[in-house]
Amino acid sequence: MSKEVGISGFAVYVPPYRVDLQDWCDWTDAPWDKTSAVIGNSFRMRGPHQSVYTMAATAVMRLIDNYEIDPRRVGFLGLGTESSTDNSAGAVIVKGMIDEALRARGMPPVNRHCEVPELKHACLGGVYAMKHGLRYLALEDQDRCAIVVSADIAEYARGSSGEPTQGAGAVAMLLETDPDLLEIDLKRIGSASAYRAVDFRKPVMRNLIRGKLNCHFQDLPVFNGKYSTTCYLDETLYALDDMLRKLGSEPADYYRSLAAAFMHRPYHRMPITSFGMSYLFGLAHNGAAGIAELDQHCQDAGIDVNAVLEEMRSEPDILQLVRDGDIDTDVYPLSVQLLKEFRKSELFNSQLETKMSLGSEQMKDIGNVYCAALPAWMAAGLEEAALSNRDLTGEKILAVGYGSGDAAEAIPMKLAENWQAAARKIAFTEALEPKQNLTQAQYEILHDTGDAPGLGDPADGFVVESVGASSDPKFSDEGIEYYRYLS
Repeated sequence: MSKEVGISGFAVYVPPYRVDLQDWCDWTDAPWDKTSAVIGNSFRMRGPHQSVYTMAATAVMRLIDNYEIDPRRVGFLGLGTESSTDNSAGAVIVKGMIDEALRARGMPPVNRHCEVPELKHACLGGVYAMKHGLRYLALEDQDRCAIVVSADIAEYARGSSGEPTQGAGAVAMLLETDPDLLEIDLKRIGSASAYRAVDFRKPVMRNLIRGKLNCHFQDLPVFNGKYSTTCYLDETLYALDDMLRKLGSEPADYYRSLAAAFMHRPYHRMPITSFGMSYLFGLAHNGAAGIAELDQHCQDAGIDVNAVLEEMRSEPDILQLVRDGDIDTDVYPLSVQLLKEFRKSELFNSQLETKMSLGSEQMKDIGNVYCAALPAWMAAGLEEAALSNRDLTGEKILAVGYGSGDAAEAIPMKLAENWQAAARKIAFTEALEPKQNLTQAQYEILHDTGDAPGLGDPADGFVVESVGASSDPKFSDEGIEYYRYLS
């Protein structure tokens, strides 16, 4: 017999060290009006004694506290990240921190028989970890729950186009059978993947050449902005098509039926663009009524609908752009032009953009947190819906994850009975406090060296207490982090 599986809770951690993007615009002579409209209001940076593991463990401890989880029930602890700094261990590092903190409180540790995988695929690692956790629950006969934590540190070179889209943070999710918050249709999740070469990559050799062992290590990416946008749009379309096929739903009809939609969020504007494009492509595959609506939008934009349909039904080879050395080419030029006009329409503003409004303003203060971006937005949106007393019980929710390289997952969900109680425990808004706005000097030094004057440890959570330096054959711990819990 199949089980209902899904999400029963979220917990969020972001470091207190905050860069106000309006200040950043003053420092860099960037236009504030464009930056705020496209990207957001601020981003967070990891502190001098923080790592991806300390942030992940802090989020998990908050989850255990907020939802009163019995650690002995946890049979799966998954970590999704692209910022891990140990090429051997992963989620077990987080488990070790959690166990030590629990014992210090006089509580039992996490179940010794707990699985501890780490999953990596750019910003999609957290979604893949969630799918693994849900599959674990679907097959588990004992009374177990799963915890998945997505944690990342997004760093870009100062002066690059990616600089204002930095961020750091972690989101932990409680997965259960008969979930309290979101029921996930595991069998009908849509998947897509295709190799894209120079989209967004982090070659180890590049970063080793730039730095020295045991010095401040920055995992700066290789990326190509416009090409990366093309890859994002294309791959999410394929994942959505796979999900809709499994659901047996007409595309545009399904999008209109949604109460809310959340998509991977590298910056504020990107998911809105993707959702609008997905809706237009859906019309091309939505029967006579869909094509009639698409024709009207094309007439409004002064574009030939037959040319648009031919483009939307094509299968462009995105990787060929790299081979041809022409990564700035739009593979869907007419569709992009149509979208620009469609975004001005009443339908777009009253229907599609509204479906992506929950939690959107709060996310403008997070920055890009890679694997944690999608679950963070879901957490912010569901908390906002609960606190504003939105009646969404049984309503359809869509989540779309994306990871450069490329792969995407389209996840159909619905709100569980009494979901509001679980949503009110998320404490997303509370997680944004306390905060310390960095000065220009603090930001630049912290960015370039990993430390800065005037920065203390966070008020709570885990920190890196020391790093091993012994290479003695009798005891070697060179580069191993040791942690401390600030209660």
